[in-house]
Amino acid sequence: MLMTSNVENISIPEFSLVMDSGLPRNLNTVTYIKHKLMIRNDLNPTWLDRSLFPFTSHSLSIDGNLVHYVDEGEGPTLLLLHGNPTWSFLYRHIIQQLAPTFRCIALDYPGFGLSTAKAGYGFTPREHSMIVEGLVDQLRLHNLRIMVQDWGGPIGLGFAGRRPDLVHSLILGNTWAWPARGGMTAFSVVFGNPLARLLITRYNTLAKWLIPAGTNRTLTESELGAYLGPFSTPASRLPTWIFPKEIRGSTAYLREVEAGLSQLREKPVLVVWGEADGAFQTSERLRLLTYFPIHRIRLLAEAKHFIQENAPDEICAAIIESMLG
Repeated sequence: MLMTSNVENISIPEFSLVMDSGLPRNLNTVTYIKHKLMIRNDLNPTWLDRSLFPFTSHSLSIDGNLVHYVDEGEGPTLLLLHGNPTWSFLYRHIIQQLAPTFRCIALDYPGFGLSTAKAGYGFTPREHSMIVEGLVDQLRLHNLRIMVQDWGGPIGLGFAGRRPDLVHSLILGNTWAWPARGGMTAFSVVFGNPLARLLITRYNTLAKWLIPAGTNRTLTESELGAYLGPFSTPASRLPTWIFPKEIRGSTAYLREVEAGLSQLREKPVLVVWGEADGAFQTSERLRLLTYFPIHRIRLLAEAKHFIQENAPDEICAAIIESMLG
């Protein structure tokens, strides 16, 4: 299933790693083994209960970043893109249900989940979108069904607008694709300022508040640990602050995303929308629909922001019905 060029596949127990061919060949045997063990430990952290995330982990080197992804199942390719402050763990229920029918690929942006950012990476949505494009190119993916939610929208739709020839259809959760206004700008002011940076990096404030607030049920200790684990140090929490800052800071990129939607007007679109989301509400959903005349809608009446946690059964049923029906 995995297709790459100019790379070396390194097999280690329970994991599959794909790295630039130059790196392993330049290491002596001892250093090479230590390098493999370091990667294995990075992909199997103590905070992750693998029984909740029972997928084979893969990594690609993309522009100097080590990007983790899972690749499960057979069939049409479904690319699953997360937002802030989550990672591919958010899609675990959807992957388990849809892997018998789809090839499910979910990645972590650098600085999130099990991915590692290179020095100097800025954690901006434009950079994350280019990482998505790099992964698609390295794996030679095409005819994609792309699911997005939260920041996954501007990230994934930015890629889709640049490369519409690779896109079969879109699945849009609670998200947006234009320069922010109103409540989103206010959120950016509150959570993207210097004081918020201090609180978020020192106390992990954003993740500790937003994940429980956006989930309908009380997460188990292991589930919450999987969400908070990637942000265990002040430095690792910085990307979760940059996203709120970039709601205003990435206005130019968001204009490009909106302009690119014209390249996607003829694509079939499924909207799966949590109606109990305090962030993205009816006005955002109605505006999204104006860009996509070929659409179906599945409203998730009780679902808060993290629809993948709150309504996976309904989402999977809608995807199977609309994508295969």
